[in-house]
Amino acid sequence: MTPAHSFSEPTNTEAIRVIGRFEAGRGIPDAMRTDVRMLGQLLGQVLREAGGDGLFEDVERLRLATIQAYDEETSDAFTRAAAIAESFTVARADEVARAFTCYFHLVNLAEEHQRVRVLRERAGQPGREDAADTVATAYARLRTEVGDEEASRRLKGLRFQPVFTAHPTEARRRAVSSSIRRLSELLTQHDTASEGGAEEHRARRRMLEEIDTLWRTGPLRSQKPSPTDEVRTVMGVFDETLFTTVPHVYRRIDDALRGEDSGASAPVVPAFVRIGSWVGGDRDGNPFVTASVTREASQIAADHVLRGLERALERIGRTLTLAADDTPPSAEVVALWERFAAAEPEVAAELATRSPDEPHRRVLLVMSRRVAAIRRGDGPQGYSRPEELLADLRTVQSSLAEAGAKRHAFGGVQHLIWQVETYGFHLTELEVRQHSQVHAKALAELDAGDELSAQTEEVLDVFRAIADIQRDRGLRAAGRYVVSFTQAASDLSNVYRLARYALGDDAPVLDVVPLFETFADLQAAPEILAEAVTFPEFQQRMAATGNRLEVMLGYSDSSKDVGPVAANLALYEAQEKIARWAYESGIELTLFHGRGGALGRGGGPANSAILAQPPHSVDGRFKLTEQGEVIFARYGEPAIAMRHIDQVAAATLLASSPTEEARTSQAAARYAEVASIMDAASRERFFSLVKAEGFAPWFATVTPLEEIGLLALGSRPARRGLSVESLEDLRAIPWVFAWTQARINLAGWFGLGTALDAVGDEGLLAEAYREWPLLRTMIDNVAMSLAKTDERIAREYLALGDRDDLAQLVLDELAITRRWVIRLTGGESLLENKPVLQRAVQLRSPYVDALSLLQLRALRALRSAEENPGGSGADAEQQRLLLLSVSGVAAGLQNTG
Repeated sequence: MTPAHSFSEPTNTEAIRVIGRFEAGRGIPDAMRTDVRMLGQLLGQVLREAGGDGLFEDVERLRLATIQAYDEETSDAFTRAAAIAESFTVARADEVARAFTCYFHLVNLAEEHQRVRVLRERAGQPGREDAADTVATAYARLRTEVGDEEASRRLKGLRFQPVFTAHPTEARRRAVSSSIRRLSELLTQHDTASEGGAEEHRARRRMLEEIDTLWRTGPLRSQKPSPTDEVRTVMGVFDETLFTTVPHVYRRIDDALRGEDSGASAPVVPAFVRIGSWVGGDRDGNPFVTASVTREASQIAADHVLRGLERALERIGRTLTLAADDTPPSAEVVALWERFAAAEPEVAAELATRSPDEPHRRVLLVMSRRVAAIRRGDGPQGYSRPEELLADLRTVQSSLAEAGAKRHAFGGVQHLIWQVETYGFHLTELEVRQHSQVHAKALAELDAGDELSAQTEEVLDVFRAIADIQRDRGLRAAGRYVVSFTQAASDLSNVYRLARYALGDDAPVLDVVPLFETFADLQAAPEILAEAVTFPEFQQRMAATGNRLEVMLGYSDSSKDVGPVAANLALYEAQEKIARWAYESGIELTLFHGRGGALGRGGGPANSAILAQPPHSVDGRFKLTEQGEVIFARYGEPAIAMRHIDQVAAATLLASSPTEEARTSQAAARYAEVASIMDAASRERFFSLVKAEGFAPWFATVTPLEEIGLLALGSRPARRGLSVESLEDLRAIPWVFAWTQARINLAGWFGLGTALDAVGDEGLLAEAYREWPLLRTMIDNVAMSLAKTDERIAREYLALGDRDDLAQLVLDELAITRRWVIRLTGGESLLENKPVLQRAVQLRSPYVDALSLLQLRALRALRSAEENPGGSGADAEQQRLLLLSVSGVAAGLQNTG
């Protein structure tokens, strides 16, 4: 990716000099450089055609100025760039912001395309990947440590469950995402076309058309998406990627583990992925998620998976043109066919005519019809539950294997089995979440016998919806009930009481999951759990599930509560205590990590975070929330989704190895005093900022917090009250998102510098960075967060508030943290130990600066209008410009919320 060719070839000497210096040393792969050059030239052509030379030249002026300001790091260069941004009319600034946003979408696409290219190259060179990077290599290491039998047992128990959520962090419209996906397909076609040939010309012409579509598509939603819209957006990821990709992950691992035997005999790899969803189920603070929405969300997901299974059965069935003479069916397959023929003789006669001597083909086509019948609601003709379909598939598999057609039995039919095992007839395991206080209020009304409020009626109807879903699609389709702000064991038993109020003895089967979010709640978690498991409802459910228990940990509110450093340490300590208690109690624990996309919300690479967890806190099971832009970044492209799932599953398997558990536990003990010092110092520093008088309104002034609330990002309200008078009024997502937009990223790093300063011993800290996985992960994540900050832009935002003391506190901590992180990670600048990531951040930063400057001018204009009593109030054009810049900055920085 080379900015030299982002919009055009530079034509003047100064431009060539500025851009040439900026390029130097970036280490851009040639193929990626070529992609961005081409995409940038096409965007430049679109800008000329759409807005004339004037628009193109204005975009170029700001582009070159921000590159020069970033490269030279002088106040004069920055002032010149800011002056150019201020010189545009509002209408022109709008167009320029859209141009830079389009550029980010194209750069992100080129970078994704390069990742896929590299993954394909590595596929032919398996030795290039690290031991912790794939399940196959992690399994090989595990065998050497625990032996074949135990390693096999652990592999069979492996479980990875991403839970998709609809929090408002994905600023792109779905139409924009669809356009980018079409561009990705065209870029692939361009790669394979002969140079200078008709296919290459056709691909370029269609890319030009698609970039023009991207430019002309309104980047802002006209209204907030409904919860149902959010459900359908997530379904797009399933349709385009996950349904077919996940079985390929299993197959690739099996290939690596068994070589030529893979596909010719039963696989050793289990269907270890389960997809969870809060979309349409998470009602904590979202009044738009109702019981009817939950029912509809489940129905939409079921419709998608049933269509997928129907098509897959039809496709595999049509390939099984195996004659009975060479591949005789088993008695069980013959019985399957005869039962169907007796029930539907006309359809059976038609299939028999089309496939007269192909019994296995006929039976699979029958299965496809039976799945279609479920979708249509033809109860008697369809399967009643996925276990019936699995039994039939295994019957066909056994028959094929016995007849010698093992490649078919453990090839295409095995893929079908994996899909049904992974997705059932429900696709996503829909989870409900509600706040403990809502339950308490509802029970107070019910116990008093008062007339029930609308909210309490809705609470009760949720349990009826869960019961309906379980009846129609099985227990896996719904049943986990997450209790936000769990502060006592009674908060958990309240869920069972409400279920009985709703349905009496017909209450649904529930796995009640406590969510511990604040610092105090994390500390109290072991005692709360120890009491909860004595309740009859918990004991009954745990007895039915093999003594399993799930506990959720909230990263967002704990970080907002005590700061990112103390929160990370508190989360580790809570996991350690909970895991030890569960292990000693004989409980199979699954910890559910409420991680967001941004670093201030627990984001960052999941595989390194897994390997930093305490002993027994993983044990082959990893569950986490995936949201917003992260869903599409990790699961939107098949090759990247396969790589991500393989990496996370490998880390999940490896985290419980004796060496990894010993490493984490010994490091935690060795550096306990360091942790204690860092905890106290970071918390004190964080409190000096957030507990300062007037901090909350100051925060809303120096960031575009209020204005972000106007952007139609998601269905959920951004805050709990009408104004921001304290941090408690604010949800964790806008807390992080607003700091990111202001290019400060405070939620991801504030307090770390002071914490490291308090320890002071650089040699000890360097040793801890090498040996202590928790500290290494924390510092590496902060390095990425700091790399996306810009002190010059940050100063401009901080100047919007009339609190020099708080602004200086932020800047001082930024300087201390940056200095320590560079010293511990090595080199002279941030991310030198991660050159690919460093390149990605550095190449985007000047372009993000351009959008930040446009955002600042709009923000100043809006604030000035508010302060002028005689003015007209908020200017609609300035407001639109600000929202366009918010969307563009989010696209440029990527992990924003």
